[in-house]
Amino acid sequence: MEPALPANPRWVNRPEGSNWGDFGPDDHLGRLNLLTVEKVHEGLAEVRDGRTFALGLPLDLPGGTSLNPNRLPPVLRPNLRSGHVNFNCRMDSVYPGSSDVMNDDLAVLHLQYSTQWDALCHVGSLFDADGDGIPEPVYYNGFRAGIEVIGPDNLGDAGFDTLHASSTSNAGVLGIGAMAERPIQGRAVMVDLVAHLGTEQTVVGFESLRKIMEVDGIIVEPGDILTLHTGYADKVLQMAGNPDPAVLHSYGAVLDGRDAALLQWITDSGVAAIAADNYAVELYPARPAPAPASVLPLHEHCLFKLGVPLGELWALGPLAAHLRASGRSRYLLTASPLNLPGAAGSPLNPIATT
Repeated sequence: MEPALPANPRWVNRPEGSNWGDFGPDDHLGRLNLLTVEKVHEGLAEVRDGRTFALGLPLDLPGGTSLNPNRLPPVLRPNLRSGHVNFNCRMDSVYPGSSDVMNDDLAVLHLQYSTQWDALCHVGSLFDADGDGIPEPVYYNGFRAGIEVIGPDNLGDAGFDTLHASSTSNAGVLGIGAMAERPIQGRAVMVDLVAHLGTEQTVVGFESLRKIMEVDGIIVEPGDILTLHTGYADKVLQMAGNPDPAVLHSYGAVLDGRDAALLQWITDSGVAAIAADNYAVELYPARPAPAPASVLPLHEHCLFKLGVPLGELWALGPLAAHLRASGRSRYLLTASPLNLPGAAGSPLNPIATT
């Protein structure tokens, strides 16, 4: 007899293979619940030489819009100070006799343009959570589109061209603010895919990943943060803001989101989060599958089913080289996003300590 599912006010059915309700009926942190005091101690135990590595790309990379026309590079502008342009602003124009010269500015950011975390609301699914036979838009642990995850219907309230003075969307407790309130720090594990597979696009399933981890003596335990070095961000840095889509769209290893064995390993491993230096962690779009099927099945499995946050475009090259030269794969990772309540993703500058 199947065990009874945990009672939950938002769903009757939960997706096959999900952990909805396992951390409580109102849980909105998913596997980040596994970042316990003990996992922080395990991360601190990996600090041996005190080397630190900044894992964030500059926020204006990759550059341009050729890789993703929906995400634009940052825009910097001075703000105003008492009717004056607040850049190289002589304060004697505001306070006669002042000797100060001031700069103050604003930024318009597409939050997932560069190094980023995806919040759990970033990808949901059409799923019959309430058992009425009709799939509805739903997110991790049954949080609903239009109820807890709120967005506008009017095109004038979305996008870059018609910015308003107020926010028009709010991802609620599944947004990035919840991730920021619980510091993301613990033991991370590096899998250096490029060292084994080179930079040709390779779709990596469970067997390939298992063999690489076995050769390198890598062990992943529950609550660890998995990081994947493919060389993609290294190439982005080399291109210095002028990315070549013809090169980057087929550059480096990507995980095979259609590989059921790989998805099961993510479930069984107990990883708290996954971050890669490439654009989507997995092959996008995924290999064809019978409808209905996600075009980002690993995202669906991690964000929607398990509550495993995904990081993308992390600058992992120097850290991966240092760990390989040292014969190591584990390190302390500190990787909190910006505390922007309601957002579906966030830039960050993760710090690795070895």
